[in-house]
Amino acid sequence: MTYRVCFVCTGNICRSPMAEHVFRARVAEAGLAGAVEVDSAGTGGWHEGDGADPRTVAVLDDNGYGSEHTARQFRASWFPALDLVIALDQGHARDLRRLAPTPGDAAKVRLLRSYDPGAGPDLDVPDPYYGGLDLFEECLEMVEAASGGLLAAVRGTLAVTDQEREQEPPQAPAPAPASAPAPAPTPVEERTT
Repeated sequence: MTYRVCFVCTGNICRSPMAEHVFRARVAEAGLAGAVEVDSAGTGGWHEGDGADPRTVAVLDDNGYGSEHTARQFRASWFPALDLVIALDQGHARDLRRLAPTPGDAAKVRLLRSYDPGAGPDLDVPDPYYGGLDLFEECLEMVEAASGGLLAAVRGTLAVTDQEREQEPPQAPAPAPASAPAPAPTPVEERTT
């Protein structure tokens, strides 16, 4: 079973590709690259087909992360294939929950910084687009700070899923019933401002 995570920001050229590359590196370091797929998208399609913002690329490259990227817009039809949709700010979370076709899909939406126990009450990762390189570096710090907690939550969900499979008694093959998606990992605390 592959666990699928998609990070979402506005145009998919700054924050979400940064989060995608950082989290993909954490997943690989944890030896989970075969079990977890990481992706990103934007709530809008203004930059579809473009690469990441050059400042995002610079910050990722300077910190040893990959930076290859092609921007795309998030689609409601993706929800069934995803286990977790990580919004970079409250506005994205609202937009994604409205876009979700079912309450179960809306429940997959979480704020990235809700996985950072040191985040404080403001869980938004501010958009660095209109600022200088220093804002992109701050964005990276926030993403890195939350990635460990997110990885722990995903790892816990994978362990529970593996334990459930191990406890099931062997049965004769039967048609697979339609199943509900795995519950989203619980963040440190989902706070609203």
